[in-house]
Amino acid sequence: MSSKNPTTRERILKASLNLLEASQGQGVRMTDIAKRAGITRQALYLHFATRAELLIATTHYLDALKGTDARLLASRTARSGTERLDAFIEAWGRYIPEIYGIAKALLAMRDTDAAAAQAWDQRMRDMREGCEAAIAALDRDGNLSPDHTPDQATDILWTLLSVRNWEQLTVACGWPQERYVETLKSLARRLFVVESG
Repeated sequence: MSSKNPTTRERILKASLNLLEASQGQGVRMTDIAKRAGITRQALYLHFATRAELLIATTHYLDALKGTDARLLASRTARSGTERLDAFIEAWGRYIPEIYGIAKALLAMRDTDAAAAQAWDQRMRDMREGCEAAIAALDRDGNLSPDHTPDQATDILWTLLSVRNWEQLTVACGWPQERYVETLKSLARRLFVVESG
C-alpha cells in the first residue's frame, strides 16, 4: 500500500475510513466517499458493488493498516490455553482504542443502516472466532472450568470483550487502558480457567 501512488481501491478505502471516523457514521453516503476519493460514484461502484461490501472492506483495510495479524500472533502461537486466552485479551483489548472511531460509527448506524449492520456483524463474528479459539484451547488442555460449556464460555468472553463494555469502563468510568486489559485478563482467568493436576 504505497502512500506515494495509491490505487483507486486504496483511495476509496482510505476515504471511507476517514469519513466514517470523522462523522461517527452520520450521513456518510457513497457519493461522499467517491468525492473524497476523487472519483465518480459510478467508478466507486465498479470497485464495490454495494455499500455493505465497501464497509466490510473498510474494516479489513483498517486491520491491514494496524497489523492485526502480527498483533494476534502471540495468541495463535501460544503453548497453552491459558496463554492463548491472555494473549487474545491483550491483543483485542489494546486494539479497541485504535478502531474505536470506526466501531462507534458502525454502531451508530447499525440500527438504521443494513450495510453498516452487516459490516459490524461480520466484524463481531471475526472477533468471536478469536474468543472461541481461546476457549477451545483451554478445553483441549483440560483447563476449562466445568461451570461453563465451551459455547457458554465463548458467549461470555465475547460479551466481556465488547466495544461497548470497553467504552463503558474506559470512557464513561475513566479507567486507564492498562487497568482495563489487566482486569479483563484476571476476570477471564477466574471465570474460565481451572488448573489441572
